[in-house]
Amino acid sequence: MNEKLQKVLSYCVLPLLIVVLILACVNGIQKPVKFNEVKDARSEVAIQRLKDIRSLQVAYKSVNGKFASTIDSLILFYNTGEMEIILQVGSKDDSLAVVNTERLKKANKKITQEDLYNLYLKGENVIASITQKVNVKDTLFKSRTNFVVDSLKYIPFSGGQEVEMESEVRKVSGVDVPLFEARMPYKALLKGLDNQLRINLDDQRKQSNQYEGLMVGSITAPNNNAGNWE
Repeated sequence: MNEKLQKVLSYCVLPLLIVVLILACVNGIQKPVKFNEVKDARSEVAIQRLKDIRSLQVAYKSVNGKFASTIDSLILFYNTGEMEIILQVGSKDDSLAVVNTERLKKANKKITQEDLYNLYLKGENVIASITQKVNVKDTLFKSRTNFVVDSLKYIPFSGGQEVEMESEVRKVSGVDVPLFEARMPYKALLKGLDNQLRINLDDQRKQSNQYEGLMVGSITAPNNNAGNWE
């Protein structure tokens, strides 16, 4: 190898190779970092959606005695259903309200909570609690101006893949217990990201006996409708 070629290799090619190797190392480090950043951001959106599904399921069960088996049933319930709420007026910490209420009850043993409620509306300082029926959509998520119930059906960032959901009634210690679970697999939630890193994440979850994605509730055992991120 002549001296001129050695100089070319020393001053041009080798520095270039070093730069390429450094960039490859940096990229190898940054790849999983960026993957996790996007995963966390997408998971935040997905978790809120699963929480909303849980809220609707709990309301659905309070009316129907069981959980809905499909998201469509939940959407219909939200749009057209009614639920009962307990409306409390007056305060038990208000000693005068307590005295007034007890006095009225003693004077009229047939007085109802609705009677007491009407007296409260007329300005009487009393305590009452009544049950009222209200439209589901006028109660749940009312403060969420950006809430769109139809979006609950889909896994975010998946290109339209639907949330996986099941419900059933299972015997637990001889008692019928309604159960449900809603799932968003990482394969759908992390669509478009580095596939090998997603496969590695799924493998880690499997090895830890964890679901490969986000899930709320469980149809195998009661878990108080907890999410696997909690």
